[in-house]
Amino acid sequence: MGEDKKKEEEPKPLQISDPTLNPNPSTVIEVSTTPATAVAPMASSSPPKSSWFTPRRVLVIFSVINMLNYLDRGAIASNGVNGSRRTCTKSGTCSAGSGIQGDFNLNNFQDGVLSSAFMVGLLVASPIFASLAKSVNPFRLIGVGLSVWTIAVAGCGFSINFWSISICRMFVGVGEASFVSLAAPFIDDNAPAAQKNAWLGIFYMCIPVGTAVGYVFGGVVGNQLSWRYAFWIEAILMLPFAVLGFLTKPLQLKGFAPAGSRKALTTVETAASDNQGGELSLTGEFVKQNSQLSRSKASTNLNQVTRFLQDLTALLGEKVYVVNVLGYIAYNFVIGSYSYWGPKAGYGLYHMSNADLMFGGVTVVSGVLGTVAGGFLLDRMTSTIPNAFKLLSAVTFTGGIFCFAAFCFKSLYAFMAFLAIGEVLIFATQGPVNFVCLHCVHPSLRPLSMAISTVSIHIFGDVPSAPLVGLIQDHVQNWRISALVLTSIFFIASAIWFIGIFLRSVDRFNEDSQHPVTAADRANTTPLLEDKTAETTAASHEPEPFLLRPASY
Repeated sequence: MGEDKKKEEEPKPLQISDPTLNPNPSTVIEVSTTPATAVAPMASSSPPKSSWFTPRRVLVIFSVINMLNYLDRGAIASNGVNGSRRTCTKSGTCSAGSGIQGDFNLNNFQDGVLSSAFMVGLLVASPIFASLAKSVNPFRLIGVGLSVWTIAVAGCGFSINFWSISICRMFVGVGEASFVSLAAPFIDDNAPAAQKNAWLGIFYMCIPVGTAVGYVFGGVVGNQLSWRYAFWIEAILMLPFAVLGFLTKPLQLKGFAPAGSRKALTTVETAASDNQGGELSLTGEFVKQNSQLSRSKASTNLNQVTRFLQDLTALLGEKVYVVNVLGYIAYNFVIGSYSYWGPKAGYGLYHMSNADLMFGGVTVVSGVLGTVAGGFLLDRMTSTIPNAFKLLSAVTFTGGIFCFAAFCFKSLYAFMAFLAIGEVLIFATQGPVNFVCLHCVHPSLRPLSMAISTVSIHIFGDVPSAPLVGLIQDHVQNWRISALVLTSIFFIASAIWFIGIFLRSVDRFNEDSQHPVTAADRANTTPLLEDKTAETTAASHEPEPFLLRPASY
């Protein structure tokens, strides 16, 4: 009798046969009405699986991807890939030209447009990927983007005219967009607290190094094989990283609830625990919740647009962020043209027979020293936003003086010496400027912050600068004048960043998330540097949602 009484008191699973909830009548669905606390201890029965990624692996892999992105930019600017246009003498003798410019008979303006074509895709896609990061696994987004990049770069090698290669370059930008907005926040999250700027400096060191290696790579491959092979080799090198983006276990990004969070079930969980004996009440709550979820799905696109506009408004309301990006735009206006026209200007001014190798070598050494030194120096100064602005203004002004003086010399050796010193100082900005972008906004806005920064420095910086410098050069036919006019813009960047020193600023990195993450979610998406033991303990207090299961379970 005692056993029978216990069986009667045992809560029975609720069977739901409503066709709106169970479209298959042959299968009876049971809703477990057992209190959530009864199954909670199961959460701690098995420790969460650690991700294959460690902080250093994140840094290394993202740095290699970043280097390949900029290797592509350096390669297309190299004399071996970009080549020279067709020329004709007064006597009527014409040379065929070489590289892309020779094969497609491009003038300097068209050549400048080609260098900026990939920016179109980057500008359009960066905010989209940053917004999707709130609802889609960021690593999957990176995998999609790198796959597009790989296909588009391979397509550049098969292009047949100016328009076909321009379209492929646009899709290269779409592929890169997923990476540029998400990589830096992941590195910032996982870097040791005392070395954040040093880690960011290492990551952004790959910009000058990748560009410089691209000069050398493009020159060697273009001259030995063909400019088309340079693009095909790049695609092969990026392919493993595109695949990795789809296979990697996701990591949690600070300020975001992971995709697939259980928060949507909160209402139903409460109903299940409060109505253990009330089948009709629970069924009504379930139907109501199901209806709400259906309406929610119908308005998802509208909500994403609204959320994006709200985030963008909040971002542009940060004066510190706006001033930082304005200075970065002026800075990148010069750097973009340096990277594209540098080898040609060096050849035109000093008749370098190996301009690709010389510019590549100077940029590699200066870029490594400057970028890493800038990050370490800001860590030593104490990583604050005012200190970052002081460093940005000082090194840009001093570096601008050395670069300006370099183009005034007629001696090749003096030019290379002053340019090397100037580039060391100029590249010291990479860690501090991105530190400000990441720390002056709420953690949940960091991907959008990086995306809008990237969009802005390109659409107002190097996108117009390459064609404009090409236009100036076509008009004055003097690379020295063109280079001096361009270099003077460094002083404008320095003045803008100097204003940032006096703005009221707050480091918002440790602000509470707008999307708190449950312990159960963290068990699947774990920050690399978080204490796993504390996480497992917290998981034991996390209530499990009610379960839908077949009656034969």
